[in-house]
Amino acid sequence: MTIAFGACLVVSAALFLYMVHKNYSTIDINYWTIAVLIPIVIMGYWLKTQVTTPEAASILYCFIYFDSTFLASATLFSMMHALGFRIRGWMRVLAYGASCAHITLVCFGVHNDLYYRSKEVVPTALGTVTKMASGPLKIFHYAFIAGLALWFLGILLLCFIRRGTYSRRSLTLFGVVIGTAVTCYLVEALIDADFSTLPFLYVIGDIVLAVNYDYVHTHDIAFVLSGQQKKYGERGYIAIGLERQFQSCNDKALELLPFLQNQHVNGTITGGSADGVMVLGLLDTCEQDGFASTHYQIGDLTYACEVRPYSLRTDGDPQGYLLSIKDATEEVRNYRIVAEYNKSLNAEIKEKTKNIQEIQQKIVLGMADMIENRDNNTGGHVKRTSDIIRILVDEIIKQGNIPLSDEMVHDIVRAAPTHDLGKITIDSSILNKPGRFTDEEYEIMKTHAAKSGELVLILLDGVEEERFVKVAFNVARFHHERWDGRGYPEGLVGTMIPLEARIMAVADVYDALVSKRVYKEAMSFEKARAIMVEGMGTQFDPSMRAVFLGCRDRLEEYYRHHA
Repeated sequence: MTIAFGACLVVSAALFLYMVHKNYSTIDINYWTIAVLIPIVIMGYWLKTQVTTPEAASILYCFIYFDSTFLASATLFSMMHALGFRIRGWMRVLAYGASCAHITLVCFGVHNDLYYRSKEVVPTALGTVTKMASGPLKIFHYAFIAGLALWFLGILLLCFIRRGTYSRRSLTLFGVVIGTAVTCYLVEALIDADFSTLPFLYVIGDIVLAVNYDYVHTHDIAFVLSGQQKKYGERGYIAIGLERQFQSCNDKALELLPFLQNQHVNGTITGGSADGVMVLGLLDTCEQDGFASTHYQIGDLTYACEVRPYSLRTDGDPQGYLLSIKDATEEVRNYRIVAEYNKSLNAEIKEKTKNIQEIQQKIVLGMADMIENRDNNTGGHVKRTSDIIRILVDEIIKQGNIPLSDEMVHDIVRAAPTHDLGKITIDSSILNKPGRFTDEEYEIMKTHAAKSGELVLILLDGVEEERFVKVAFNVARFHHERWDGRGYPEGLVGTMIPLEARIMAVADVYDALVSKRVYKEAMSFEKARAIMVEGMGTQFDPSMRAVFLGCRDRLEEYYRHHA
């Protein structure tokens, strides 16, 4: 038994290392708690077959009792998570708090007879056997086991009542593993078995959980989305298997695609409705091109739908398709507004040029000028920031520490005027307010970043080169993101922010500091420089510190010249 338990210990440790090296972008804390605890528990069983004193055996029981406390609780939490039950914070506090109290009783009972009245170590041919007679405090152990059993039965009862969109395979898996463990424990307790079979069951269960890890989490929409989308309340998401079987979705998807109400988990998606036909068509395109998107109408609202492959591992093959849906009504409305605006401009512009790229660039610049005419704060801001961008990228190329291709340099400079296009949608009373914004006004003002990105796509997508459209979109949408994650609109952190947006942020803020605004006078170069340097690593990319300081003199000379 010593050799057998030792083999179980090695296998459980190997399984842990196997899962560690699968490179999951996000981990399931419930499963990983199980994976860590199983080797600890099995180590206790293994060492117990080799001890020679009752005191040593009592100490090892402190580790063995992790199975009926922390391990059992983590397994039930993992079962709840796999079946889609919401795990409240107080549940974890209650379960793990009771487990800590239980283990504390066992630990304090090592050198007295409160938990075990008597202890005897008996050598056998298969290993050392420890005979224990229960003390008065052992009643707490039986009460804890009874509580776990009621918890397990409660989960099964809720599954029967809900009949919801959970995986029957996961329910069966957890039911068999937990039911077998409880049965083995009760049988061994009744016959007073010398050696436990639980270590073998723990290893088998660990193997099953490791093999089933991917399957379980393809049915957890939050796990599918982790690392791909932090904030998805306004979007609907559906996880679809490679064989087009429905796996999971969020509530917004059920609202926007009614055919999902009757879709069974692991059931193949059919084209029995207009929504189903649309989804199947997107999947066909995605299989060929790796991505698919479309717009569709529900009443007066327009929705944008996209499909792309997903993988739960950072370096793994695609494991299914992720379909996302969002309300694009306002985006389409903005498109129509801009389209009408383009009609009046295009007649004059087409007389002067035949190059469609120049037409779009003039539209962008024209809109930027129009915004400046509305916004008393940003007179000349677009022109100055474009010039500052040129100075910054020249310094980046000179220093050579940040890789920038010639194409990227060209695109960033061209994209600079697009960064505040979204201000066209902000009311003039807010845009030109001389005093401090209220919280509500500030939230409205912050929407201009996302609107700027939308307008860039409306104006340039399908007309300009895809490379430039992406750079312009990133500059427009993300130039108010902060390195420390406290920016907007998405709260991106560090290198999650596109490089072009990080460069634009430096130009935008520096111009705001040293230029006169309706609510403030121009700041001195010294004070502005101190603020910019202090913000490197919090507001700005720390690698931009050397760039900013390297071209400081050129920036100050530029503003002196334009004063």
